[in-house]
Amino acid sequence: MRAETSQPLSLNNVRVTDPFWAREIGLIRQAVIPYQWKALHDQIPDAAPSWWAHNMRAAARAVAAKKAGGVYVPTHRSERIETLPEEGKKPLEDAFYGFVFQDSDGYKWLEAVAYQLMIKPDPVLQAQAQEAVDMICAAQEEDGYLDTFYTLTGRDRAFTNLRDNHELYCFGHLTEAAVAWHQATGRDDLLNAARRFAACIAERFGPDKERGCPGHEIAEMALMRLYEETGETRWRDLSQFFLDVRGTEPNTFAVEENRRRAEKGQPELPTTSERYQYHQAHMPVREMKEAVGHAVRQMYLCCGMADEARLNDDPEMLAACERLWQSVVNEKLYITGGVGGTHVGEAFSRPFDLPADTAYSETCAAIGLAFFARRMLQLKPLSDYADVMEQALYNTVLSGMALDGQSFFYVNPLEVDPDACETDQRLSHVKPIRQKWFGCACCPPNIARIVSSLGQYIFTQTQDTLFFHLYIGSDVTVNLNGGKVTLRMEADLLKNGDVHVTVLEGEAQGTLAFRDPAWAGNAHVKIPAGVKSWSENGYLYAKGVWKQGGQVTIHFTMPVKAVKASPLVKEAMNQVCFTRGPLVFCAEEADNGKRLHLLRALPDRVAEAREKTVIIDGLTLPAVILPGRRVKEPAKNAPLYTPWTPAETEDTEMTLIPYFAWNNRGKGEMRVWLAAE
Repeated sequence: MRAETSQPLSLNNVRVTDPFWAREIGLIRQAVIPYQWKALHDQIPDAAPSWWAHNMRAAARAVAAKKAGGVYVPTHRSERIETLPEEGKKPLEDAFYGFVFQDSDGYKWLEAVAYQLMIKPDPVLQAQAQEAVDMICAAQEEDGYLDTFYTLTGRDRAFTNLRDNHELYCFGHLTEAAVAWHQATGRDDLLNAARRFAACIAERFGPDKERGCPGHEIAEMALMRLYEETGETRWRDLSQFFLDVRGTEPNTFAVEENRRRAEKGQPELPTTSERYQYHQAHMPVREMKEAVGHAVRQMYLCCGMADEARLNDDPEMLAACERLWQSVVNEKLYITGGVGGTHVGEAFSRPFDLPADTAYSETCAAIGLAFFARRMLQLKPLSDYADVMEQALYNTVLSGMALDGQSFFYVNPLEVDPDACETDQRLSHVKPIRQKWFGCACCPPNIARIVSSLGQYIFTQTQDTLFFHLYIGSDVTVNLNGGKVTLRMEADLLKNGDVHVTVLEGEAQGTLAFRDPAWAGNAHVKIPAGVKSWSENGYLYAKGVWKQGGQVTIHFTMPVKAVKASPLVKEAMNQVCFTRGPLVFCAEEADNGKRLHLLRALPDRVAEAREKTVIIDGLTLPAVILPGRRVKEPAKNAPLYTPWTPAETEDTEMTLIPYFAWNNRGKGEMRVWLAAE
């Protein structure tokens, strides 16, 4: 048997007090959730429509008509992935509009609200969320089916295209929201809706029934979460079925899907090996060795696999998770914690292909990586997992949202030239400014739900051990070996590496385990007398009796570091980036002028770095000033090519800001990787 696995703490028992992260969580509550509610109701001027509320209300009317014994005739039976009103015409009241996965945007918003209610009750916010819950439940059909696309365009075609049409993806997000809503409010209305939809799915798919699996993964981990919430083993079994079927022969996307479509008179779906990889359906999951295909799908699949490994004590699945983890972090991870190197398929590229200017690095993919890392930490407390989780959270996840919470990045490049983005079709996916909303709006509510649930990433616990994975100021109440204690962690990594953990009240005998971050210099640790300590897998364990007044103090040095990529990453060859603590820094035009490619960094002089603060959008942030050189620009009308001579350079100082804060001062160039001299 494996060693005891750990569990995240209930958000009811964690209060984030960290100066930076408490602001971010508050921003989600005060600005992002209200903004996104308006977006879901198409009330944001000049923003792409969401259609969420429109579709839910239209589906509810269709369901009511069916229940009343009437005949519901779909007004729109398009097979297109996206349906929109004809140009110049008003939307049809009972037609479906938007992408087939549009339902999921509201589910993610609702999940974020549930986490916020766990942090701090709010009757007004809860009433607004209840309105959404009621809309969702009203759109559920009598047999439990709940997907507005097929309810409105023809239920007879349901489950005939699991590969592309996202029914199980929408179910997964519904279930994630339902569990969070139940935990936050004690209400089972949405939980019962999720269970009924799950039962509808299980009625059709499973051993000795039809074969099938999600084209876009998330149902796997959502079903595991539903099992943990309800104790009903059939949800765990259905999740395992989806994992076991995936990538096995006969391939469900090639054979089963097309058989079902043929029965409905629908055209055959193209099947190629590239499509199989895009959907992670090219081999059985327990044999997987390389992260491939659509990056969000791959990360969500890894989460489901890790949950299965933990809940079923499956060593083969755990080994596959570990191989996929190594594939990501050793060959396909951006320095910013982003994943997905190519816009073609929003996908992982080949090993070490990590371009900066054409990077895709979708916000949702970094969120998925953090989900995966947390699950791997539950399986084994290894500091490498927490290092990557922190790297993703502090950099790419935060980059996906403006500091005011009112605009968002879907794509997170490491180099931007606005002129190139706006004139070069090869860079059409890269936006030089954040967008108010997206037709495919998966990222904004995903940011809201992970930031709102941050307390579940800071700590996990076993019966006798509390793990400190992230150094984010928090008050936490926990039971260790039957004893209840409240601890206060004081930390602010945007300023320094000082961490103080104090027992505020209670008494318990147990272990506190503190991560030793990869970014830290020398750590100075002080623990109470009589407490036994040892180091293991990148964690310092301190075991003893913890009672009021007991304190652990840690000082991590946080030097500015010059970092290079593996020489196998040809796009970053002879370039350097700078980090401090968990933050990756970048050069922005607002501080350094245009043509940032002319800057030459001096990594051997990194010890001369000076730290200062900058105020961006009212927020005080750390900045780094470094000595550098700048290539002199040629004279006007100089020839395009000349005989080689050393470049003429002049001394300069470079000001670097945290990567997550770029593009909060207007449109301009940005670079993470700088040419090294």
